[in-house]
Amino acid sequence: MGFEALLSVVVAATPYAWGVDGGVTIEQRFAPPEGFTRVEAEAGSFGAWLRGLPLKPDGSPVFLHDGSLKRPQTVHAAVIYIDVGTKDLQQCADGVMRLRAEWLYGSGRAKEVSFNDTGKGAPISFKRWAAGERPKAKGNALVWSATAKADDSRASFRQYLDTVFVWAGTSSLEKQLKPRPLAEVTPGDVVIKGGFPGHAVIVLDVAKKGDATRVMLGQSYMPAQNLHVLKQADGDVWFPAPASDAPYVTPEWTFPPNALRTW
Repeated sequence: MGFEALLSVVVAATPYAWGVDGGVTIEQRFAPPEGFTRVEAEAGSFGAWLRGLPLKPDGSPVFLHDGSLKRPQTVHAAVIYIDVGTKDLQQCADGVMRLRAEWLYGSGRAKEVSFNDTGKGAPISFKRWAAGERPKAKGNALVWSATAKADDSRASFRQYLDTVFVWAGTSSLEKQLKPRPLAEVTPGDVVIKGGFPGHAVIVLDVAKKGDATRVMLGQSYMPAQNLHVLKQADGDVWFPAPASDAPYVTPEWTFPPNALRTW
């Protein structure tokens, strides 16, 4: 079997390949609002995977990458059970890309993991990384060369992600994603404003009651910190879906109209 074929069958022991020590899931902890029903999510889909994300115990604080507490501690309802790393890398768009990449990796689709760099918008693919190639900056572009051994291991994948976090961000991710009509919002979509700084939050879940739509949002932020489930001032995790003609206000960022994107 060739290297590319091997890469295509990378499958973790669980769908949450970074390793999890227990924890209830998003779906288990948060019921939909009264009268609302979660939208369907096909088994194995990104949306179903997001609903199954494990959470740290109720009341857990959000920590920064250096072990200090995030300020404020008033915007989150839960902390997702996933590492943040020890460097100031896994910020807002990075957290979104981390979740998407982990789903693909844990689903045996590692060769599909690819994010565009901020400079030229060129893809930074795990397929090339796993084959032993490494990117290096040349002007505002990345140049790849074969400088390492082929390695599609979990440790190599985690190193790849940190490299993505250095070279990609809200500006490149917004361009990589496709606009999504608000009426079609689905778990896994992204509300994003590219910039320096910009911000991005991910739609973790969606519930509907007739024409009414509520969304659950997750984020990392600056500095790099634990991924967490956002809550409104009243503690509710189910936000009204963003209106197409109005700014969309989240606890730490206001997005412009039409900021919804999908993969």
